[in-house]
Amino acid sequence: MWRGLLTTINLTQITEHLSVRLLTTALRLLNSQSYKSSFFVDVTRKQLRYMSSEPKRPCTDNMTVKKIGTHNGTFHCDEVLACFFLRQLPEYKDAEIIRTRDPTELAGCDIVVDVGGEFDPKRHRYDHHQRTFVESFHSLCPDKPWVTKLSSAGLVYLHFGRQLLAQLTQLEESNKLLDVLFDKLYENFVEEVDAVDNGISQCDGEARYSITTTLSARVAHLNPCWNSKSQDTEEGFRKAMKMVGDEFLDRLDFYQTSWLPARAVVEEALKGRHQVDPSGEVVLFSQGGCPWKEHLFALEKELQVEKPIKFVLYADQNGKWRVQCVPAGLNTFQNRLSLLEKWRGVRDEALSELSGIKGCIFVHAGGFIGGNQTQEGALEMARRTLQAAAQSPTNGRS
Repeated sequence: MWRGLLTTINLTQITEHLSVRLLTTALRLLNSQSYKSSFFVDVTRKQLRYMSSEPKRPCTDNMTVKKIGTHNGTFHCDEVLACFFLRQLPEYKDAEIIRTRDPTELAGCDIVVDVGGEFDPKRHRYDHHQRTFVESFHSLCPDKPWVTKLSSAGLVYLHFGRQLLAQLTQLEESNKLLDVLFDKLYENFVEEVDAVDNGISQCDGEARYSITTTLSARVAHLNPCWNSKSQDTEEGFRKAMKMVGDEFLDRLDFYQTSWLPARAVVEEALKGRHQVDPSGEVVLFSQGGCPWKEHLFALEKELQVEKPIKFVLYADQNGKWRVQCVPAGLNTFQNRLSLLEKWRGVRDEALSELSGIKGCIFVHAGGFIGGNQTQEGALEMARRTLQAAAQSPTNGRS
C-alpha cells in the first residue's frame, strides 16, 4: 500500500514539473522574434490559399447549394445567357450549374433551363423545345408587342428580368425607368437570341449578305471544333457565359447612363414645346448631340401628343444652331415636313436674303436640316416652313 502511495506522489510531482517546464518553454518561444515572424507568415500563407478570382462558397453543414440545370454537350447562346441571368440574382449567385440530360439529375435541380421538355414557371422549369411550346412575350404578357417565339433566354428574362435589372441598377422594381430598360433590353438584346435559337429569319426571302458576328454566332464558335481531340465543352461554356455577361452588362450600362438621360432631355423638350412655339410642333433640346429620334416617337405615343412634332432645334458643337426635320419614321428618309424647297442647297448671305431671315448658314439639298447663327434664327426657319405648309398643305412635304 505504501509503495503505491509513494508511486502516486512521485507521478504527481513529475507531472507538475513537466507542466512548469512546458509553460516556461512556451513563454520563451512566444517572446522570441523568430516565433512571432513565423506565426504571422503562416497566417498570411493560409489566407492567400483562399484568394482567387472566383468567389468561394462558404461550407457549412446546414447550407444547401442551389443547382441550375441545363443540357450538356454543344452549348448555345440562349442557355448560356439564361444561366448568366440567374447567376446575377442573390438566390442563385452561388448556384452550381449542372450540365446534363439525365432526368434524375435534372429532377434534383432547383431550376432547369433549355432541357427537360417542360415549361412550368411554378416549378422553375424553362424549356422551349417541346412540340406544344408556342409562347412569345406577347402571349404570356399581352401588353407587350413581341411575337418572337421564346427561347430559354427569353423565358428566364420574362420571369426574372425585372428582378435582375433591379439588382444590377439598384432601381426599385416599381420605378418606371426600370420598365423602360426592361423593354429596351428585350427588344435590343434578348429577342435576337430567342429568334436565332428558334431558327426565325430576320427577313423574308434570301438575305443579300451574311452576318456571322452575332452574339449567338460567337458563342457557337466557343464550342470544340468537330475534329478537335478534346470534345470537352465545360471550359467553352464558362468562357461563353463570361462573354455574354460582359456584353449584356455593357449594353445595360449604356442604356442606363447614356440612353435614359437622352430620353429625359427629349421628354423635357416635349413637355415644354408650347413655350418654344405656340404651334406645339417645334421642340428645343437643352443639350445638343443627344440621340432623339427613337425617344421622340416613343414619347409622342406615351404622352399622347396630338400634333406630331415637325422640327427639332439644338446647338451644334460650334455653338451654332440647327433646325432638323422629324422623319416620318425611324427607318425612312422621308420627313413629316421638309424645309422649304426654294431654300435647299442655298448658303450664307444668299440664303438670308432669299428667306428674309438673318444669320442663315445653310439648308441641305435634301431639305432635312438647316443651320443658323442663332437659336432665334433657326426657330424662324421652322416657323416660316410651318406657315407655308399651312397656306399650301403640299408645300415642303416630302
